[in-house]
Amino acid sequence: MQSLQQQDTAWAATAREGLAATDAAFASRFDTGVEAEAGIDRLLAERAAAVDALVQAAWLRCIPTDAGLALFAVGGYGRGELYPQSDIDLLVLAEPAVSQQYADALGRFFTLLWDSGLPVGHAVRSLAQCTEASIEDITVLTAMLEARPLAANEHERRELQAAVSPLLVWPPQPFFEAKRAELRERHARFDDTADNLEPNLKEGPGGLRDVQTLSWMALRIIGTADMESLVAFGQLGADEVATLERARRTLARLRYGLHLVAGKREERLRFDYQKLLATRLGFEDVGGTLAVEQMMQAFYRSASLVLRIGDRLLQRFEEQLEGEAEPEPLDALFELRRGYLAAREADWPRTPAQIFALFSAWAMRGELNGLHSHTARALAEALPMLPDFSRAEPALRQQFMALLRGTQPVRTLTRMARLGVLGRWIPAFLRVSGRMQFDLFHVYTVDQHTLAVLKNLASFASGGPSERFALAHEVWPRLRKPELLLLAGLFHDIAKGRGGDHSELGGDDARVFCRTIGLGEADTALVEWLVRKHLLMSITAQKQDIADPEVIHRFATVVGDRERLDHLYLLTCADIAGTSPKLWNAWKDRLMADLYTATRLALRRGLENPLAAAERSAETRQAVRTRLTTFGIDDAGIDALFARMPEIGFQRGRPDQLAWQAASLRGLAEGETRVRVRPVAADTGALEVFVHSLDRDGLFAAIVAVLDRCGLEIQHARVLDGPNGTIFDTFEVIPGDPRRAPVADEVARRLTQALDGPLEDIRPARRTQPRHLRHFRIPPKIGFDDAGQGRSTLSLVCTDRPGLLADVARILRNQRLRVHDARIATFGARAEDVFQITATDAQGRNQPLDENRRQALSAELLACLEGEHP
Repeated sequence: MQSLQQQDTAWAATAREGLAATDAAFASRFDTGVEAEAGIDRLLAERAAAVDALVQAAWLRCIPTDAGLALFAVGGYGRGELYPQSDIDLLVLAEPAVSQQYADALGRFFTLLWDSGLPVGHAVRSLAQCTEASIEDITVLTAMLEARPLAANEHERRELQAAVSPLLVWPPQPFFEAKRAELRERHARFDDTADNLEPNLKEGPGGLRDVQTLSWMALRIIGTADMESLVAFGQLGADEVATLERARRTLARLRYGLHLVAGKREERLRFDYQKLLATRLGFEDVGGTLAVEQMMQAFYRSASLVLRIGDRLLQRFEEQLEGEAEPEPLDALFELRRGYLAAREADWPRTPAQIFALFSAWAMRGELNGLHSHTARALAEALPMLPDFSRAEPALRQQFMALLRGTQPVRTLTRMARLGVLGRWIPAFLRVSGRMQFDLFHVYTVDQHTLAVLKNLASFASGGPSERFALAHEVWPRLRKPELLLLAGLFHDIAKGRGGDHSELGGDDARVFCRTIGLGEADTALVEWLVRKHLLMSITAQKQDIADPEVIHRFATVVGDRERLDHLYLLTCADIAGTSPKLWNAWKDRLMADLYTATRLALRRGLENPLAAAERSAETRQAVRTRLTTFGIDDAGIDALFARMPEIGFQRGRPDQLAWQAASLRGLAEGETRVRVRPVAADTGALEVFVHSLDRDGLFAAIVAVLDRCGLEIQHARVLDGPNGTIFDTFEVIPGDPRRAPVADEVARRLTQALDGPLEDIRPARRTQPRHLRHFRIPPKIGFDDAGQGRSTLSLVCTDRPGLLADVARILRNQRLRVHDARIATFGARAEDVFQITATDAQGRNQPLDENRRQALSAELLACLEGEHP
């Protein structure tokens, strides 16, 4: 005869098998799409019911019916919503003496559930302990607010409700304030935006926790957690409830599917699962839009709606608790209610013009609490009456332009976007709302990126100097019509996802809009040109040598005049900084400023009069000489320093940089290595590294490996051949981890020590590829061109990873090739690097790579990039 433990083991095994079969059936129903939309609630409820049956059977197996113990489901399980990997939260209600008496039976019960495959979380409390725990921790209270009897009678249910009633714990007002603060703090942890690359479906802004928080507030304040019941209480409109429910079901379906593809409790929609989930949900690639991008757009739009309606409901709860204040009239249309802007008439708005009038009044009032919830709802209901710009009356178009020319135009555009007005006015903007790009370069949806760019542009208008943007505050005041730059920012990415060149398509959109809105031909042409060329300055600065006068001349020829240059510079800075918080740094700031300054001088000189190399060199020498004189160096000493420096440096270097490098050579013996490191800008971690040494094979690879070991990422390298077999190398570097910015002197010490030893002993560090990079594999592309001056250009496009440049430099050393210039550009997961390289002949002279050398180098690089290299 089996022992009780053996019987329990057999029972649990059978229960586990039954639960697995049930979950497989649920997963099949989910995959066939039967449970799409409203059906997801049925699936969640049925899974909860299936688990109920198992839990109740285990309870009856372990606990006598007259034991005086009551069992409740709490938390999400208590709501009757159970996702595939959700915890099973249980509350056993019993007085201490009773729970002690049945401690062994309860232990057997919980063990049985765990052995059955249920992730059980439990608490055993008396009524008094429930009250005490709720007072101490509001999250305990919210779990018990949704307690559902599993093995409890009506009397026990009422007793539990009474133990956590507002009369004893957390009355409505403190409860509301605490949960609102908790919501805001949670949002802040996710940067106050749902538009993250890997959003949290449960805890993130606009996620399911927001919906649950609103339900808890409603239950505590109104007495019902049913959203539809709030219509009768005047807290929500029927349309708001319908919208909120649709958004919640979309989020619920995403979360259910995420649990299935992850096979574990996972609430964050990681790159690891996004493509799998999109396929499982039935999305397919269409035109220029990937399946995963369509799925993510559905999430972002749903989260946005939850946030929008949630803001209104929070405000109505606040009014419910504190009462309506006496309105303060502002003008014929609007008034203030408790610091919120509100329409005075119940039938507002009667015309589209009154919608734009709302934003005008809002802009003129400075800081307000926001838009009154009833007015926000009226605005949402009135959106269909607002025509798009192409069908609007001329007066309405002028009203919109007045908003752009008025007070706080960017804040106005942001408000219009978040309230759905901008998408109605410009349908192309609606199409990119919530649209993600499946890469690591763009960390926001297109609409949120656009708003970030506009916000950056607005910051330039502040007038004060900025540590982030060296010249922006000087350039902005020169703009003839700032609203034209705002329009360019609004349209620069508006054609993303259409399958063609978004710059060209966006330029077409901008031209149509500007002409329709009533702008003159010159203004229209400027906006259109900026949209078409908004990537020009970034590509030129990051992929070409802007110290080369020919590069500057070509760029200046395309730009054509000072007005375009001013606008393009500001748009480029705002665009790069608005793409990712980590993308803009001191090096990019200086790069853009240098290109702007050099182009401005070229335009002032006249494109028909390009600066000759000899003239550029002479000007730079004189500027460097002036600086060195201030260091106390006489003319003879300066001439001696100049003799040790490469001539091409004076043609392409900056005077301040060359003066610093020249001063570094003082007292240096022939053949001695000298390393100097200085910060590029205060508190950014960016450094400029200068290395002067006798040239040796593998020197570039050794320098790169040491910098890699110092935790530094190379943004740009200029490798020049100096007199008497020396090198004159300059590296622009930034810390790979901004939290661990290296000290300049320490970097100089480590480089000097390494270069004074055998170079072949220096190896790059080995690191594991970050998780997120594994999902963005870019097939390697290797190209060769003639760079002139007896050099070859090696271009490399591939997936970025830690130590990539160090590995490439090592291969160049293995092939006995020399590096003369390098431009390192990283765009999310995409690395685009360009090197000027040479081979050496039998006499040690530099030569371009022949076909055999190119094939050998290409083969070794591909082997490394494909993971085959040791």
